[in-house]
Amino acid sequence: MTKEQEQFNKMTTGSTYKLVAKLGIPTTISMLITSLYNIADTYFVISIDTSASAAVGVIFPLMFLIQAIGFMFGMGGGNLISSYLGEKKDEEAQKYGSSSFYIAIVIGLIISIVSLLFLKPILYLLGSTETVMPFALDYAYYIIPGFPIIIGSFVLNNILRAEGKSRLAMIGIGFGGILNVFLDYFFIYILHFGISGAAIATLISQSISFVILLSMFIFKKSIITLSLKYVSRSFKYYSDIIKIGFPSFCRQGLASLSTILLNNQAKIYGGDAALSAMNIVHKIIMVIFSVTLGIGQGFQPV
Repeated sequence: MTKEQEQFNKMTTGSTYKLVAKLGIPTTISMLITSLYNIADTYFVISIDTSASAAVGVIFPLMFLIQAIGFMFGMGGGNLISSYLGEKKDEEAQKYGSSSFYIAIVIGLIISIVSLLFLKPILYLLGSTETVMPFALDYAYYIIPGFPIIIGSFVLNNILRAEGKSRLAMIGIGFGGILNVFLDYFFIYILHFGISGAAIATLISQSISFVILLSMFIFKKSIITLSLKYVSRSFKYYSDIIKIGFPSFCRQGLASLSTILLNNQAKIYGGDAALSAMNIVHKIIMVIFSVTLGIGQGFQPV
């Protein structure tokens, strides 16, 4: 029996409840680890300065937007992959998987370049004050070049989950999240890199997560191969991906917009301290959000 047939049987036979739990629990764990390392990141940064913590809060909505794009292509392509694998149309699944991955990387690269070119105006728009700006710039200069990697990781994660291999996805995301905590301590407390250290730690951990997830495809642990020969030149494929992934983009995108509006109001009434407080509260809310999102994602491949 081929691995494709074995995976097909696993996804189409047996108890639906057990299958949803089997897919949803690893996804929930990986989302929780990501949220908890965000809290750890905030814990280490706030020990530097209130304005440093506020700077992370200013960058937070931009990270939300990057997540929104990653979710759009990852969940849009992933749901189509699940559907076509269920119909045993493996070549169509390959096309949607490869197309969603490579277009997401290209868009991530474009956003990185545009963000770096107009960084200061963007940071003011996100809610930065004059005192927060130096910290925000130090953080952004390291984190923004990693946008293609961050978006790519979201897409790879969702493709694996779409195949019913959420445990493999959990390994990649989870390892990077745990590593980030140790790297935060190392770069901030040992090397004394300040807020730049927090950004470097995040960039390294995200890069390692990306490499781990990509290795699942390189070493053929997945059904989808991410080959350039499967990248479609037809607009229909990208339209389908965006159409299905757009609700996910709206969910995360509106969260980004609301955070920007809150940041801009917070700096009026409380300055850096209020921005820092908003950052802490958002990270705590994300823990609860991660649980509900993880369980919900367990249903989708089924």
